[in-house]
Amino acid sequence: MPHFAAALVQWYQAHQRDLPWRHTQDPYLIWLSEVILQQTRVAQGLPYYQRFVEAYPTVAHLAQAPEQEVLRRWQGLGYYSRARNLHYTAQLVVRDWGGQFPTRYADLRQLKGIGPYTAAAVASFSANEAVAVVDGNVYRVLARVFGLEADIATPKGQRAFAELAAELLPVGQPSSTYNQAIMEFGALHCKPAAPECPTCPVRESCVAFASKRQGALPVKSKKLKIKQREFSYLVFVYQGRWLLRSRPAGDIWQGLYDFALVEDPDEAPAAWQAVLATAQAHPLLNLEGPQAVADFPLRLVQVSGVYRHVLTHQHLAVRFLEVEVLAPGLAAELAQVAGGEWFTAAQVHQLPKPILIANYLQERGVE
Repeated sequence: MPHFAAALVQWYQAHQRDLPWRHTQDPYLIWLSEVILQQTRVAQGLPYYQRFVEAYPTVAHLAQAPEQEVLRRWQGLGYYSRARNLHYTAQLVVRDWGGQFPTRYADLRQLKGIGPYTAAAVASFSANEAVAVVDGNVYRVLARVFGLEADIATPKGQRAFAELAAELLPVGQPSSTYNQAIMEFGALHCKPAAPECPTCPVRESCVAFASKRQGALPVKSKKLKIKQREFSYLVFVYQGRWLLRSRPAGDIWQGLYDFALVEDPDEAPAAWQAVLATAQAHPLLNLEGPQAVADFPLRLVQVSGVYRHVLTHQHLAVRFLEVEVLAPGLAAELAQVAGGEWFTAAQVHQLPKPILIANYLQERGVE
């Protein structure tokens, strides 16, 4: 075990990436980086981290920002509950901790959205508290090197890995360096696919290498159930304004803005059903110019192809139907039925939106 820790630290000192959050012991900045990097690759998360630090250099700046502004800056990272928890926790730290971000593991665990891994990372990296970090990279390294077959999807398996990780912490040395080392080793060397075993510094004692089970470890039995959904977005436009609404709680993209949505045509309002019927009568390839919508002062301007959007638990098939509204009375009625508002292009740009909506608007020259 001492050899294992020493070998990884030596490897880390030669191969570590130069990342900005490794040049600070500010617990707020470390926490910010950890939240951004949850479910996000470093290359994608780095620009977001830099923009957040520029906009919110202290936890007080983040706490004072409107939630909608925070969500807008988060746009494109996904898992938007992270952004809402980020904002909530910042306000909690300002209110209950006088703006001083805690560094003790026990204190960090009391904050919303901070689980065992994030608390260990902040406590270790900011104050060198002797707590072990266990993320996906650490699970993989420990499972392979020590041949640990406990199921990481179960509480029992997670406890087994946490206990082993704690035993491996080097005594009398900074926990920060070792924790960074094992995480970096898993990210760059002991990768999920094609691990670099020929140059591995702990290859001689690696159980998975000896038994050729690198691809079988770690064990994770739980499989996600993927829900298939079909969305038809009605993109209503009236005198240069766009109708968008804030998405409700209880579904994906809570608090973000999208268009009037039809998922079940049988439950759609009459005007929306009429638009769908017009689109069905004039399929994408046959839609030549705007089409009048029967019985309503509307014109169907264009119908998009199908956009495929993949979320962790859901796969979406989405099409956009752009509709020009010709009467002010109907514009007001549509906004009321949709639970939305009419926004100028400049206002639309400032709204927090799912990346799917942002990409569509960008194609239309609005975003």
